[in-house]
Amino acid sequence: MSGHGFHVHGPHDHELEHAQQGGGHGDHSRMTNQIALFTAIIATVGALFGYMGGATQANAGLYKNNAAIKKTEAANQWNFFQAKSTKQSLAELARDLAPEDKKPTYQAKMDRYEKEKGEIKVVADKLEAEATEWDRQSDEQMHQHHRWAQSTTVLQVSIALAAIALLTKKKWLEVAMFAAGGVGLAVGAMAFLHL
Repeated sequence: MSGHGFHVHGPHDHELEHAQQGGGHGDHSRMTNQIALFTAIIATVGALFGYMGGATQANAGLYKNNAAIKKTEAANQWNFFQAKSTKQSLAELARDLAPEDKKPTYQAKMDRYEKEKGEIKVVADKLEAEATEWDRQSDEQMHQHHRWAQSTTVLQVSIALAAIALLTKKKWLEVAMFAAGGVGLAVGAMAFLHL
């Protein structure tokens, strides 16, 4: 716009004037409003899905860490088990080489080590089972994370199609935008249902 009464309007200014005056271009004005509303809803849903994707990824890492801790604890128990086995073998060797009056002492040690090994094995097996369960939960969370990420990506594509549809005023792009939004919501529902 110049200072001498001569006005130059861009396309955006023209659209705003028509919208303020209740005018518009009929179907195009309706299409613009529809796309704007759709974009706002999909952007909000996409933000929520993005948050869920981040949360499930964090959970997967936490669960994998818990699995590693349990595996380490199980390994420690198996090392303890092995130490008892070594002591048991040494007691057996000592018993076999000892005079008859000392053999019961070494046999008692062997029996004690065998009992202790059984107790250690129970603990180690329990820790390994816990590690396996943490791994399973981590894998489940990663799968769900991928679903949330896929959903968010498709919703972002839908928003991009909305922008292109507004610029080009092509009906087929509007249809593609709605289709992509529907696919994004469907994948998000799959993530929510752990599918």
